Amino acid sequence: MNASELPIHKIKESMRATWMAGDFGVVARTVAESEEAFANGLAIPAGARVLDVACGTGNTAIPLARQGAIVTGVDIASNLIAQARERATAENVDVTFDEGDAEELPYTDASFDAVVSIFGAMFAPRPDVVASELARVLRPGGLLAMGNWNPASFSGEMFKVGSRHAPPPAGIAPPVLWGDEATVRKRLEPYFADIETELVPIDFDLPTNPAGAVAFFRKYFGPTQMAFNRLDDDGKAAFAADLESLFSGKNVALEPESHTLIRNELLKVTAIRR
Repeated sequence: MNASELPIHKIKESMRATWMAGDFGVVARTVAESEEAFANGLAIPAGARVLDVACGTGNTAIPLARQGAIVTGVDIASNLIAQARERATAENVDVTFDEGDAEELPYTDASFDAVVSIFGAMFAPRPDVVASELARVLRPGGLLAMGNWNPASFSGEMFKVGSRHAPPPAGIAPPVLWGDEATVRKRLEPYFADIETELVPIDFDLPTNPAGAVAFFRKYFGPTQMAFNRLDDDGKAAFAADLESLFSGKNVALEPESHTLIRNELLKVTAIRR
């Protein structure tokens, strides 16, 4: 069986293992303030029923719950759900966290007033199925809000380097296409109106040099760790060198020997369920 014949359940097993590798909670803390600002900017009213799809460790769900929304978070990785529950308990915030798949959400039709997904649903392998599911669980007139890495962003370049060294299964669309305005509109238009997009700046700020930043992602970010694990020693060295070159070239820190500061960006997408 070649890669193009890989069944979807095998792809899903690999994706779950990828997001359970490393410790995404450590990576999530580096963008927590930006995700909270994103959530606060949505102005979702208190009492609204909100679903956070591919919620990770709760960076978006917890701030929304603090605002008074009735929030459910769902993610494919059980270890991230466990971390999210621990965070919510520690912060005395009431959020329901479930294990589940963005392509097969375990909720009834039209059961939420808003659906959000920040750096989450974009990674599911079948975007058309994701778009349909996001729409299905959202009531007519409800808000969809997504924050997706775009192809031209630093993250887009980083994923491109990873795909060059450790290609994904054949036929899987690059996740960063969710950050391409034309592609997003095409995917959402069958279900949504008033689709609006906006590029929003977000920084990667790490207290280490670019080589240390690469080591950080290699240790904690599941997709990077798993990509390295697929390579032999020469492949690992080449991948690390290309990533370090990318980080170094984009680093705008005043003291690059001890600090990595990279100007990144995401595509903010909002739409209203028809």
